[in-house]
Amino acid sequence: MNRTTLSLIAGATALAAVTGFASLSAPDASGTDAAGAAARLPVERTSLLCPAPSTSDLAETTYTSFTPVTKGAEAKGAAALRSARADASDDEGAEAGAEDDASDENGESTGDAKDETDEKDGKDGKDGGKGAAQEVKPPVEPEAPGKPATGTASGGETPAFIGTADGSHASGWTVQQTTEVTAGNGRGMLGVACTPADTEFWFPGASTASGRTDYVHLTNPDDSAAVVDIELYGKDGALESTVGEGITVAPNSSEPILLSTLSEAREADLTVHIGVRSGRVGAAVQSLDETTGGDWLAAAGDPAGSLVLPGIPEDATAVHLVVFTPGGIDADLKVRLASPSGMITPAGHETLHVKAGMTMGVDLGDVMRGEAGSLVLTPTGSSVPVVAAARVVRGKGEGQESAFVPATRPVGKRATAADNRAKVTRLSLAAPTEGAKVKVTASAGSDAGAAASRTYTLKAGTTQNVELPVPEGLEGSYALTVEPLSGGPVYAARTLLGPEKGDVAAFTVQTLPDDRGMVAVPHAEQDLSVLVR
Repeated sequence: MNRTTLSLIAGATALAAVTGFASLSAPDASGTDAAGAAARLPVERTSLLCPAPSTSDLAETTYTSFTPVTKGAEAKGAAALRSARADASDDEGAEAGAEDDASDENGESTGDAKDETDEKDGKDGKDGGKGAAQEVKPPVEPEAPGKPATGTASGGETPAFIGTADGSHASGWTVQQTTEVTAGNGRGMLGVACTPADTEFWFPGASTASGRTDYVHLTNPDDSAAVVDIELYGKDGALESTVGEGITVAPNSSEPILLSTLSEAREADLTVHIGVRSGRVGAAVQSLDETTGGDWLAAAGDPAGSLVLPGIPEDATAVHLVVFTPGGIDADLKVRLASPSGMITPAGHETLHVKAGMTMGVDLGDVMRGEAGSLVLTPTGSSVPVVAAARVVRGKGEGQESAFVPATRPVGKRATAADNRAKVTRLSLAAPTEGAKVKVTASAGSDAGAAASRTYTLKAGTTQNVELPVPEGLEGSYALTVEPLSGGPVYAARTLLGPEKGDVAAFTVQTLPDDRGMVAVPHAEQDLSVLVR
């Protein structure tokens, strides 16, 4: 037989084998779903981005890393942080508006700032050439799941960090960055949970007003440049700006951008929209105030018709709500407060009319009146997507301190807060629509202490500041893991109080959305019959 005949016989034999195998493994013909429901399995790899904490020489920053023990996770794994390059975007031609006219924390021009930064970053060629990366030893080395690891950094030269985790360390990995600044612009406690990279962010509650110095920190974790657009929206709509378009963030680098350099307008209430044209970045806004201290403004949840801002501290002396609707339709919202006893309506602020494309700020004043609560925004008629955040002030006079509570996603399957400390940690749980049962677990302490857990029952329309389970024999800090067991959606926020220094009411608030540590994986089986169709 010639070679062509042999090839045909061999092909027919192989096809017969494939067909036979496919018939043996074909799906059930009864019409039932052989694949079944998708299984929820632990993620195998995750990444987190931590912005540079402060430029103050007085800054003391604590990093806390924690991964909850997750059933079904791989037995082995690791997590690590590495420093991002600082001010590297000028090597890639970034046009952030803050390169040639660098500004200090007070927004004042510092003509030699770029040259000084170049020397520190090695751009004068002394340490390997222009743009050479300055690797800094990470302040914390993550430990095995179930136990927090902590570390510290001092001064104003601590860089941003890029973190990766895989295997047993990946599912629910959380890193908290908490900074204490004793004096100067933005003094107080500044806290932020390191976040994964994304392609779009909304920050209602930023400002370019006199007395405020707000920076947006962009961190690129990838090996290729990211291109970003920053849009600002004030009370009359979009602010004119060209320098916010096409900002290049160099690979493995972080770039702080002073918002007041993007527009000449001075607005008390701004909404910042970050859209990524190519690549992905992590983003957070650092707000520094001459009077009420500073804190981080985390990105708000995606635009939605109904929003929840959980965990407004009960001793807040002022609450300022900022709302923005990104679409072309005005939004009419009902404002309510989910208190420990149920839903109440703030007097004089029953409804809001938010014009399309315009940022609206509302002073709710001393709305808490000594009770924990969560702001709940719902449409009065047609549902229009909106974003929102609240700026919260504690203390009076020179002792005032501020923090932010953005609208957030529900806890979902599980959420975790790291860096909790004995006697100064508060946890708020809200069930705005239906009652719910929630389990809260306190991890082992970073230095000593055994894990403990408690279960709570929440009534519909309420918020509770729950009595926390505390690790027995606690030494160091611990992590809190929140897991809804039944009922409707649960929203959560953690408030951390600072040390008592004078009359300053230092604090920071972090909301607790789902940690995205679990992913739905559909069951699949081999079906080679597709090869003969």
